[in-house]
Amino acid sequence: MRIFCFCIFAVIAIASAKIFAADETGFEPIFDGKTFTGWKTWDADYWSIKDGAIIGTITKERPLKENRYLIWKGNEKAPDGELADFELKLKSRVRGEGAINNGFQFRSKLLKNRWDIAGYQVDNNLNVGGGSPWLVRLYDEHGRDTLALRGERTTFDENGKATREPIKEAAGEPWFKLEEWHEYPLICIGHRLTLKVDDRLAAEVIDNDPKQFDGQGILGLQLHSGPPTEVQFKDIRVKILKPTKP
Repeated sequence: MRIFCFCIFAVIAIASAKIFAADETGFEPIFDGKTFTGWKTWDADYWSIKDGAIIGTITKERPLKENRYLIWKGNEKAPDGELADFELKLKSRVRGEGAINNGFQFRSKLLKNRWDIAGYQVDNNLNVGGGSPWLVRLYDEHGRDTLALRGERTTFDENGKATREPIKEAAGEPWFKLEEWHEYPLICIGHRLTLKVDDRLAAEVIDNDPKQFDGQGILGLQLHSGPPTEVQFKDIRVKILKPTKP
């Protein structure tokens, strides 16, 4: 019986390893866990690395009145740092005092002030003591604001009109806490933006508005202005599905 059970566990372990390997096919790490190689920022004083994670920190002694970003510089497949169609996986968590916020920009553009970014965003909101029950959403920074809350699929038509429908499996009580490590897979193919949390669908946007749709742009990790906050990111990998246009 012991030998039989061991064989079953061994088969399960091998199968799980193969599934994981298949899920990671084509993904490339873009953070080495030790240095800021491949990344840039306007103000490095807010950023550090510890235990394999990028950390953005706001303290009472070093407050932050305007958002800051750590921006990916690109690689051989994306030499200008822009992404068009891609899959991204990263782990993140945020902790702090009161209403705190973190997330990351994608298919975005750097503004003229050189430290702020506009465009699509995965936005996490943690209001310690209540509020923001949706926790995560797809957002348009310096644009249309909320695109789809957790539990929503939003379609924007050619005139910019939004139609929202529920995603039943993503609604209700959250299966994750922003204070804990969770993975945020993001899939962007054409006009469809799909956000998951731990491989469970969370929100989706189909953006057919020609005046607002962004088909490519930069990737940036956000440190949001506000009260004392610590945001962390690690295990950042990307799979490029379609190269950007010049």
